[in-house]
Amino acid sequence: MTDNQTRPPVTVTLESGPADGSIDDFELFYARRALDRLRTRLGRQGLLELLAADIEEGNAFLRECARTSDGRFKGGTTVLTTTGLTSGAFLAWMDRAFVGDERALLAAHPEHYVMGPDDIGARVVENIGPHVCSFYMGGWGSNAVAWAADADELLPKSEFPHKMSSNLFLADGTVVGRALIQFGDTADGFTANLSVYFPVTCPDEVLDHHLRHYAVEFRNWITAAAAARA
Repeated sequence: MTDNQTRPPVTVTLESGPADGSIDDFELFYARRALDRLRTRLGRQGLLELLAADIEEGNAFLRECARTSDGRFKGGTTVLTTTGLTSGAFLAWMDRAFVGDERALLAAHPEHYVMGPDDIGARVVENIGPHVCSFYMGGWGSNAVAWAADADELLPKSEFPHKMSSNLFLADGTVVGRALIQFGDTADGFTANLSVYFPVTCPDEVLDHHLRHYAVEFRNWITAAAAARA
């Protein structure tokens, strides 16, 4: 083979042995188990101490984006469809989890570190793009915060009656993002429209990564809600 020829890709195939999944399935199971063990051993305070420097850097990034954007945001939407579960059943599970089951909330995404009630709102420590950030959500409920009423992504209430919106803000009150999530039942399940907004000076990759983040975490929360119902 000469230097200018492309080498064929190396592939590995499971020909025999365990029959309950692929190698990727096995790896995902073990990765989740290892991550759950580390989160549990460290605990909330341990994770916050471990990530303190990352959080300081990440929050500084968001604060600067908010400053240079002067109140302007850009958004995107991830749409998920679910069969076999109603939106009401899912949202009831989410309400219970946010009150008292942080472990279930964290399990939905590898880059979830802290989730749950705090003195000034629902605290979230997770990745925003490549940055580990600590922020709060407030104003969740049936009444949208003021900006959501004019959002281009707002869907008809007749089709999407379950709507929740929130500002994402730092401990000092700086608004660094927004979220608008909307759920509508279908004949055999429900559709979730998950919109997120970041300051316009944030790199596009930050928004793109969060739309993927939405897909991972909500898929896993939905399957967890279905499992809890069984």
